[in-house]
Amino acid sequence: MRKINTIDIKIAIEDICKRASYNIPKEVVRCYYDAREKEKSPLAAGILDQIIENAEYAEENEIPSCQDTGMVVVFLKIGREVYFTGAPIEDMVNSGISEGYEKGYLRKSVVLHPLERTNTKTNAPAVIHMEYIDGDSVEIIVMPKGFGSENMSTLAMLKPSDGWQGVVKFVIETVEKAGPNACPPLFIGVGLGGTAEKAMLLAKKALLRKPGERSKSAIDCKLESELLEKLNKTGIGAAGTGGTVTVFDVFVESYPTHIAGLPVAVNICCHAMRHAGVIL
Repeated sequence: MRKINTIDIKIAIEDICKRASYNIPKEVVRCYYDAREKEKSPLAAGILDQIIENAEYAEENEIPSCQDTGMVVVFLKIGREVYFTGAPIEDMVNSGISEGYEKGYLRKSVVLHPLERTNTKTNAPAVIHMEYIDGDSVEIIVMPKGFGSENMSTLAMLKPSDGWQGVVKFVIETVEKAGPNACPPLFIGVGLGGTAEKAMLLAKKALLRKPGERSKSAIDCKLESELLEKLNKTGIGAAGTGGTVTVFDVFVESYPTHIAGLPVAVNICCHAMRHAGVIL
């Protein structure tokens, strides 16, 4: 067994929050350049130039790449041979977020109650997902999820008879309805199966994949390819101005489901697909 004090979780998350806000992953920035080469619309190409400049300036100057520094979603993969000492993990996660957002000069966007709307002034609490894996390490991934795109995310409980085409139709309609509001070009996470909440979680976790990283499922991989092609024919384009590239990539994750159901969730991410992590 390996002992880890949860203060180490706090320290790690404080640093990751800043890194995730300042530094767009290199592979995501590569998507910007690739899209710029493909883009046929001069207006959309100009917007992609601005997106590239913004990402580079944010990293060089250690400032947020977007004014919406998001609600933090934390994924923890905890080794079964780890035992923790110190304060509860959830408390240390939220404390790390509070410190990171304060010291990193990041906008605090979380309200205490969805209806009462008082700002917590810490950007905590986070949405925390924990799972157990083999080994004696702890993997931490922090995703600051902006709500311009999160607000466009949707769930449908389709009938099994809707099948493949029903799924494709729902995903395309979701992206078309989002239009410019989600800050395209986009990354699209699709969750299939399970129950309503499982499908939504699958869609969110799908966005943790690197651009170009295909599903290990042949069916899901085929669906990713079809959706990517069809979504880029919608003509929404960068910032909704029209153009060649509406979506950078599509990621599908699936799970077994009930004979009577076909849950489909779409989690939309703007062009600033931000997440960072560390393994302790």
